[in-house]
Amino acid sequence: MHPELFRIGSFALPTYGFAMAMAFLLALLLLRRRAPAHGVSADDASDLGIWLLLSGLLGAKLLLVVVEGPGAYLTSWKGLLSLFRAGGVFYGGLLGALVVGGWFMWKRKLAFLDVADAAAPAVALGQAIGRVGCLSAGCCWGRSCSEPWAITFTNPAAAANVGVPLDVPLHPTQIYEGVGLFVLTAALLLLPRRKFRGTTFGIYLVSAALLRGTVEFFRGDPRGTVFGTSISTSQFIAALLLVVGVGILATARRRPV
Repeated sequence: MHPELFRIGSFALPTYGFAMAMAFLLALLLLRRRAPAHGVSADDASDLGIWLLLSGLLGAKLLLVVVEGPGAYLTSWKGLLSLFRAGGVFYGGLLGALVVGGWFMWKRKLAFLDVADAAAPAVALGQAIGRVGCLSAGCCWGRSCSEPWAITFTNPAAAANVGVPLDVPLHPTQIYEGVGLFVLTAALLLLPRRKFRGTTFGIYLVSAALLRGTVEFFRGDPRGTVFGTSISTSQFIAALLLVVGVGILATARRRPV
């Protein structure tokens, strides 16, 4: 675990921040490359990427405040600084990006499912690289684990930044999800040429929702619950997105390319 990529004097480059920057850059490059084959110009893809980045960051932090409570972040300067440094909740970022992305596509007269099909592997790739950043920072940690593949965090800076328990073997949930997302990225890129609009996006939604919902069972960090049950906020959102993905795939034949 390396929360800081390097330090020069008082300046430190957070590994998580670097990973997120690389995730955005590589995802944007992949989106630009795929966009023309889906009827979207590379310039429109770049503009969309900027909007998705900004709305995704805002949405992720907003959902983090909702899940952990406003008191943890909005009642002191220290809390605001912590919110600024935190990555946030991915599904908040995804929902924020979908709303703003939908508005952008309406303004540019772009077909949502065409853009979504082009973007799905790029989103999965960005998520996967982001999980590398999570592992380095120590966030999104797992429950205690006695399996031989358990990982143990020891860096006091990570404990101070994100609250990860030190010297306790934990499920490597960041690796579970990261590996799954890299596999999903490859699978989406290797799909045969699409015949129906929304197919790639639907497969992404279903696969990513099943992956996240499963990994959540092994998470040990505070993530909030819904309806007073043991279901986490992310599992609830994953279930909703799973239903949407299944609906898109079930009706795909009505939307030939």
